[in-house]
Amino acid sequence: MPDTSLRKRAAALTGDEDQLQYTDRASRDGQDHAGAKHQKLGRSSPVFRWLLVAATAACVGFWFFGPGLYGPPQWQPIPAKDSRILGNYTADEPKRDAIVAAFRHAWEAYERDAMGSDEYHPIARKGTNLTSSGGIGYFIIDSLDTIQLMGLTEYYDRARDWIASPTSLSFDKDGKFNTFETTIRVLGGLLSAYHLSDEDPVFLERAVDLADRLLTAFETPTGLPLPMVNLKQRKGVGEEYNQWMVSTAEATTLQLEFRYLSYLTDNEEYWYKAERVMKVVKDAKTEMNLAPIYIGAQNGQFMMSDIRLGSRGDSYYEYLLKQYLQTDRTEDVYRQMYQETMDAVRTTLLRKGVNKGNIYTFELIPDRQPDGGMNWRLYPKQDHLVCFLGGSLMLGAVRSRAFVDKVSVPPRAEELSDVGKSEWALGYELVETCVDTYDSPTGLSPEIAHFYIEDDGRDWKENAGHDWYVKGMEYPDIPPSYDARYILRPETVESLFIAFRLTGDQRYRDYGWKIFQAIERNCKVEGGGYTSILNVMDKESAKEDKMETFFLSETLKYLYLLFSDSSVLPLDQYVFNTEAHPLPIFLPSIRTGFS
Repeated sequence: MPDTSLRKRAAALTGDEDQLQYTDRASRDGQDHAGAKHQKLGRSSPVFRWLLVAATAACVGFWFFGPGLYGPPQWQPIPAKDSRILGNYTADEPKRDAIVAAFRHAWEAYERDAMGSDEYHPIARKGTNLTSSGGIGYFIIDSLDTIQLMGLTEYYDRARDWIASPTSLSFDKDGKFNTFETTIRVLGGLLSAYHLSDEDPVFLERAVDLADRLLTAFETPTGLPLPMVNLKQRKGVGEEYNQWMVSTAEATTLQLEFRYLSYLTDNEEYWYKAERVMKVVKDAKTEMNLAPIYIGAQNGQFMMSDIRLGSRGDSYYEYLLKQYLQTDRTEDVYRQMYQETMDAVRTTLLRKGVNKGNIYTFELIPDRQPDGGMNWRLYPKQDHLVCFLGGSLMLGAVRSRAFVDKVSVPPRAEELSDVGKSEWALGYELVETCVDTYDSPTGLSPEIAHFYIEDDGRDWKENAGHDWYVKGMEYPDIPPSYDARYILRPETVESLFIAFRLTGDQRYRDYGWKIFQAIERNCKVEGGGYTSILNVMDKESAKEDKMETFFLSETLKYLYLLFSDSSVLPLDQYVFNTEAHPLPIFLPSIRTGFS
């Protein structure tokens, strides 16, 4: 394909929204995909390399799919023939109550065996802490707002008393704690509990104490936070192998929490510390408008590293939209950043499966060459973490690409721009892909799904005709790979919750119920609690003795909300942090310098 044609087609998709055109993707089923395995890029200056990355990636995206990709000429919000739109839907009380029963089964075991511990091991019936210096309320605080939503008063009273007692909870711990995880789970949990408790001051007091300790991680030449912090010493700590290396997702997934705390306390330092990070990342952006997964806290420049929507990249993209929504769409810089990155995702990181035609995201891996140059390899792998993206795209379509302020449920074609319709349709497709990865012998999805491509040397029919497979599944007699496990992750049910709220389509409740039943069959411990399993491709899989805090904070919360009515945490009044802690939408009381 001539380069001039590529540029014209790229401009048509990423420029004015009215220029977007749909094409019949089915006609491209026979396209030769072999060239995607090793795409050569620049070998000169870093800037030139990024330019060639953008051109090559755009070439791949357009060569395989064309500019329309994701929808038929007559756009429909739910193209499935078996869709069942529930107008003015109500709670499905039997299924909602079953989710509550599962939460009780998990919480009561934890409270019995490990109350106050950061982590819980239900088979051994014991708890452990993140460091030898003692716990920081990791499990209790992360679970608390789910307890509040479910109305479990007896659990709430005991948990609240534990948090309030200085003999039970102290953040004065002489150990290294992950800045990102502590912020999203503990700080986010305290802020959500504060809001849902009608502003019980104990939660805000605890949040301020923790946030003041976490702020020291931002004390770097660029203001990018270091990955760890010693809470007692109030000192940021870098990685041992590279002091200044920072995960892009971790640095850019602290903003909802610190901004809301700033709003509550009128302490502008929280806001500006978090906001400065976003400016550094925006200034460092690549020609592709996609972010490598590592950035330097010393110089604010991206490091040569993978580009992906999974681990260490995922929540950067998630929080662009959520920061825009958090302040009631008043900070246009986040709308611009979100739309630029989603344009890049649509044109750069997508591919269609060889069997069923499911749309999935792939990764870009940098390969250094002996002569000092660099090639980029397209890697057909999608983490379960990426499954937040389907629901996020559908939400972004109605909140950032619509012609009207209040979009119908489901949206009408005339309410969305052409790009909005394309992003909605892509979100719909990605949800379907993620649900398809649950079509395994256990009914659960692997931690990482790999996708078949041309000339990969694999039998494309080995996994019952699916587009995806699990690494190592062809060797049933050896221990399963890390990719094969299911660790009670929430991302797919998060997207199902959002998709149901935006469409009212019963299919999303049906999907969610099927996933919940699979969890009950495979992960439930009779004596109390739930565990991960090591191999989703084996009905008799061994278990891993750990119940992740996000199972109670996210997975069960999103399932509960999926079967609740729309008045419970409505999406036009709340934004969920990446640990599913609901924070209210507000108008900022300060002038934000970045915006």
